[in-house]
Amino acid sequence: QVLLVESGGGLVQPGGSLRLSCAASGSIFTIYTMSWYRQAPGKQREPVAVFTSGGSTDYADSVKGRFTISRDNAKNTVYLQMNNLKPEDTAVYYCNARKVALIVSDYWGQGTQVTVSS
Repeated sequence: QVLLVESGGGLVQPGGSLRLSCAASGSIFTIYTMSWYRQAPGKQREPVAVFTSGGSTDYADSVKGRFTISRDNAKNTVYLQMNNLKPEDTAVYYCNARKVALIVSDYWGQGTQVTVSS
């Protein structure tokens, strides 16, 4: 069982920055792929950043150059640094831990609201 606890969401002006945190219940990052997803009202949940167990990263085109995903293995925490925020970044952001093997293991955080508005 993997528990994920998110924090760091809030209200920010366009062009501002936020740093989201996702604390995991154990040392899982060598086994699980960690991802950040977001879901805006009336839209599908979409992946925005991925950090694989092997250490590679990838980003949605809409956030490349502005968002950075990182891990602190000692603290069992994954971060999403969001810079130059735009109104279209407004969404609920979710942390995800996933392992695909004989049986898929898939865990989600509770979500944290990010609102970008002047």
